[in-house]
Formats: sequence, C-alpha cells, structure tokens
Amino acid sequence: MAGVNKVIILGNLGADPEVRVISTGAKVARLRIATSESYNNKNGERITNTEWHSVNLWRGLADVSEKYLKKGSQVYVEGKLRTRSYDDKDGVTRYVTEIEGDTMTMVGGRNNDNDSAAENPQSQSTSKPQPKSAAKNMEPDSPDDESFDDLPF
Repeated sequence: MAGVNKVIILGNLGADPEVRVISTGAKVARLRIATSESYNNKNGERITNTEWHSVNLWRGLADVSEKYLKKGSQVYVEGKLRTRSYDDKDGVTRYVTEIEGDTMTMVGGRNNDNDSAAENPQSQSTSKPQPKSAAKNMEPDSPDDESFDDLPF
C-alpha cells in the first residue's frame, strides 16, 4: 500500500515572499507562514502556540506570490513534506524539512494600498482540484490534560 504525504496549512506570512530563479530558469518563492492555535489552560489563561513553516512554491505559483502576497497576507497551502540536507560552513550536515506547495489560495480581502489590487485574483492553484473537505485531526499534547475541557467535543 502506498503512503500519503499531504500537508494543509492556513496561516499568515511572516515576511514578504523570497523569490529567486534557479539555474534551470525555474522561479521559486519561499514563504514563511505562521500557524497558531489557542486554548485555555487549567488556570483559565489563554495560551497561543505558534508554529513556523517554510513553504516553497514553484513557477506560476511563485509568480502569483511575488505579485500579490506580502507580509501579513493570509494563505491556504496544500502540499507535501520534503526533507533535504546540506553541509554548513563547518562541514556539519544539516537537515531542513519544508513544504513543497502544490496549491495556494489567497484568503481575505483585497489590499487597498496596492494599485494592482483590482486585478488581484482571490485564488490560484495548479491543475489539481481542491478537495471537498479536509478532515482535521487535532489531538491535545496530553490526553489527561484538563485544559482541553473547553473543547466542544
């Protein structure tokens, strides 16, 4: 049986997209996306955990992200996890896990401070169709933790 490598994130850009052209002539945009989840702990304090994700978008999606995305933009990305390695300046092998984006959808309203906002398409994706629904599996860090009592299920 084949495995499944699927990632779905919805978050905000922490910086403008970093766009470059590689030696083959293909364009790639690197996005730093923050996702956050909040809950109330045992003392009733609101706790927010933020995770940062590195996302690579290629070719046409890189063009769209360069033209329309900026720091703070909210985006929905579907893709797969990829791990690569490299040797740093000291010769130590380092590993990086990134998301290779297959589809990207811009979420939220148009930016009024952008002259080209009237041309801003609300979504861009590759030829893959969007799923009708996405199941969300969110498990608490500790099943015995009573801080998750405020969850509706």
